Amino acid sequence: MSLSLRPSQLLRLALALGVTLLTVVLLWVLLVVTDTAYSVWERLKDSPAWFLYLYGIGFLGIAGAGGFAMWRLLRPRRQPDAAAGSGSPVPISREELEERMARASAAGMDVEAVRRELALLAERKVAGKIHVSFFGEISSGKSSLIKALLPGAELAISARGGTTREVCAYRWQSPSGDELILTDMPGTNEVGAGLDEMARSEALRSHVVIYVCDGDLTRNQYDDLRALLELGKPAIVALNKTDRYRREELDQVLARLREHVSGAARVELAAVQAGGRREALRVLPDGREEWVVRDMGPRVDELRGALQRYLDEDPAVLERLRDSSVFVLAARRLDEAEQGYRRRRAEELTRSYSRKAMIGAMAAITPGSDLIIQGYLGYSLIKALSELYDAPVRKIDTDLLLELAQKRVARSSTIMLALAGNAMKSFPGVGTLVGGLAHAVAYGMIFDALGKAVAASLESRGALRPAQAAQAFEDTLRENLEARARRFARLALELQKEVRDEPREASRPR
Repeated sequence: MSLSLRPSQLLRLALALGVTLLTVVLLWVLLVVTDTAYSVWERLKDSPAWFLYLYGIGFLGIAGAGGFAMWRLLRPRRQPDAAAGSGSPVPISREELEERMARASAAGMDVEAVRRELALLAERKVAGKIHVSFFGEISSGKSSLIKALLPGAELAISARGGTTREVCAYRWQSPSGDELILTDMPGTNEVGAGLDEMARSEALRSHVVIYVCDGDLTRNQYDDLRALLELGKPAIVALNKTDRYRREELDQVLARLREHVSGAARVELAAVQAGGRREALRVLPDGREEWVVRDMGPRVDELRGALQRYLDEDPAVLERLRDSSVFVLAARRLDEAEQGYRRRRAEELTRSYSRKAMIGAMAAITPGSDLIIQGYLGYSLIKALSELYDAPVRKIDTDLLLELAQKRVARSSTIMLALAGNAMKSFPGVGTLVGGLAHAVAYGMIFDALGKAVAASLESRGALRPAQAAQAFEDTLRENLEARARRFARLALELQKEVRDEPREASRPR
């Protein structure tokens, strides 16, 4: 008779054996530790007091260091801030901005847009008015809502969507006497997907932003609202056209909007009705029914109240928030100027070194077998670009990039020389290829691709990444080969003429 165990019984048996083994090990460890501790204590109790103190400090120091190291290794990793990289403004002080402007101006960059932004800020500060900007999709009722706040204002109101095609500003005095400038921005669906640069800029210049919607948010509306909230401005979400909802429906829509803005600081909700006309079904005394148009009175008290609560805060806080965001806007203008300047200078440097490489190729008696200059010009181009982008580049990265580029050039050298020859023959009077012109054309194409690849790496990554730059170099080298060969062939002929004319100019009597 055989004895067989079910899988569950085998599992319980294995667990029992494991628990038994673990118990034995723990008892053995306890006995060893106890014996060791007792032996150490027997030796220490007869030691001098100063030795006991020194020993205790050393014991606690080692234990503390080990515990701290374990905590650093095992502690949960902090999740990146959700705002990081989401477009949230990075604060910058006026002093930092002015220092950057001085450096940019000294380098020859155009900082006029930054000066205009700061001049506009100074002008608004002198005027002392609160600026409030209205945003929202077309047909959400922004203009009608401003008209409800400003009954005497003449605004473009239309049943068709998108009547506000430019930025309109209107003065308003709140019930408490504060003077405000209300800015009506074009509908977001009218100017394209998302907030365009004009809308973002005006939001940053404002003290308060108001986002107007007429129901639960679509995906595009949610993205637009989040983009506004990420600017860190005091904000109000105004739910318009509330007359269309029953009380239960209105509560549901408001609850959904609260979910959308949860986690955002300094944002309020307001249910409003901008007014206008509405068709209603009326039952006559004789039982007949007819449709009538009724005027709807505006209800904007909640919006006024939410706006007034912001105005009742410390005015210095609103000013400081507005100034800080304008400095961010000015810094972005400076970034754009710097980026444009660097791109232009990178193109100039690339053209300059391409010309030098081509002249060197034509001057050589016997063109070399490798088509990338591994010496002065290659290093100098990368060094000049790294200085332009203020990004230190290690020699090891430069060497690696040139080595990787050399390997990629080897795969394309034959076709480049063939294309260079065909391009040269397309010019009347040139005939067959002479001297190093073919290599000059190839050098021009190579240095042009190298300069563009290095500049792209420095601009996008802030540092030279040899592997990525080498791949970009190969992609650039292979794109539009025929057109680029003709362009550099034309340049090679011009340079050849210049090189030939120089000795004649030098020998001419003065």
